[in-house]
Amino acid sequence: MNIIIAGAGQVGFNLARTLSIGHNVTIIDKNEKALHRIQESLDILPLQGDVENSQTYESFKNLKIDLFIAVTDIDNVNLIATMIADSILDIDKTFVRLQKYFKDVFLIKEKLGVDEIIFPTRIASKSVASLLNYPRANNVKLFKYTKNKLISIRVSKDFEPKEILSNNFIKVGIERDKDFFIPQEDEVIKANDLVYFFGLEENIREVCMQIDDTAISSTQNCVIYGGHELGISIAKLLLETGRIVKVIEKSLEICEVAERELEGEATVINAKYSAHDVFEVENLNNADIFIATTSNDEFNIIKCLEAKEKGIKKIVAVNNDMEYYNLMHALGIVVTRGPKISAYNKIMEEISSSGVVIQKSFCGSKAIVLMRKVFKTSKSISKQVKPITIQNAKIYYIREESLYPFDEKMILEENDIVIAFATTKLMPKIKQWIYEL
Repeated sequence: MNIIIAGAGQVGFNLARTLSIGHNVTIIDKNEKALHRIQESLDILPLQGDVENSQTYESFKNLKIDLFIAVTDIDNVNLIATMIADSILDIDKTFVRLQKYFKDVFLIKEKLGVDEIIFPTRIASKSVASLLNYPRANNVKLFKYTKNKLISIRVSKDFEPKEILSNNFIKVGIERDKDFFIPQEDEVIKANDLVYFFGLEENIREVCMQIDDTAISSTQNCVIYGGHELGISIAKLLLETGRIVKVIEKSLEICEVAERELEGEATVINAKYSAHDVFEVENLNNADIFIATTSNDEFNIIKCLEAKEKGIKKIVAVNNDMEYYNLMHALGIVVTRGPKISAYNKIMEEISSSGVVIQKSFCGSKAIVLMRKVFKTSKSISKQVKPITIQNAKIYYIREESLYPFDEKMILEENDIVIAFATTKLMPKIKQWIYEL
C-alpha cells in the first residue's frame, strides 16, 4: 500500500515503524528534527512540509494513495489536512485523530468523507471507566459480533495452584513472570498470574471470585490523580454512573479548568504531587479505586504505589510508554492504555481489520484476537472447512453464543463466528488461514 502519515510525533512514528514493513510510507511534518530522527530509524520517505498546504501534496497527484492518516497534535490541522489531501489526491481510505470528542461524529464523517475518526482520549477514558463494572478485572475487551468478552484477572498472591476448567469460558492467555503464553486446557493457574478468560460475563465473574478473593466488590469512591484532559474525561464518565469522584491536581490553573468542566459535580483538590500527606488530609484512604492519569509513567507508578501502601485495593495507572508496561504489571498495578498508545492501537486494528475479519491486540500487544463472522453470502457455508493446527494458538467457533473448539473438520453455519487467539508473531499465518475460510 501507499500510505501518507501527517504528523511525525509519537503516534506517527510508531505507525510509520509498523507500516513501513511491506508498505510504501511517507510521513509529513514541519519539524525537521522529528523527521531526521525518523529517517535515521526507518526505511520510509520523510517529507518536510505544511500538511495544511496543498503544495505539499503536489508530488503525489499521479499516485494512488491507499491510506491517509492525520495524527498531528492539533485537531484543526488534522481536519484541514484531510480535506485538502482528499480534494487533490486519489485516496482510498482516510483516518483522522481528534483529541476533542463530539457527539455528531457520524455527521462529520459523512461531510468529510472520512472512514474513521479516532478519539484517543475518549477510548482511554472508556477503558478505565469499564473497569468499574468489573471490580476484579484488570482489563475488559468487547467485540462487535458477540456478547462474549475478553477479561483479564490478576490471581491473588496467596492462591493455591490448581486447574480451572469450565464449559462456559476458556483460558486464552497467561502472563507469568513477564512472559506471555497461550495455555493448554489443563494448565495450572498459579499465584500472581495474569489470566485472560474469554466467555460470557456472568460465567467469568464466578471464577473471578475463586482466584482473587482480595479484590474490592464496589467501586463507588474514586480518586483521579491528574486534572488534565484525560483526567477530566474519565471523571465525567464516572460521574455519569453515579460515582463519587475526587480529582487531585498540582496546578491551580488546571484545577480551575477542571472545576468548570466538571461543573462542580466532582471535588477538585489543588495539591502538590510531592505531598505524601495528601491521602490523610483529603481522606483519600477510603477510596475504592485510585487512577493515575498523568502523561508521566514514572510518576503514575509512584503515586499508585503510594495509594497501595495507604490501603487502596484497586490501583490503575495510565500507560503512555510501552517500556513501562511490564514494570507496571510486575508491581501489581492495573494498566490501561494512554491516549497515544490507544490511538496507535485503534488505527492499527482498523487497518488490520476488514468487513469480514476483526483484529484486536491484548496483553500489551503480545497477543492478538482474530474474529470472523460467517455471513449468509460466505462461501464457507455448506462446505467442509479444516482447522489450523499451530502451537501457541487457540481456535474456537461461537454458535448461538456457545463456545466450541475448532479442532476438526466441520461445516460452518450462517452467523457462526470463528475466533483465534495467538501470540502476535503468529498473526500472519493465522490471518491468512482465517481469510481463506
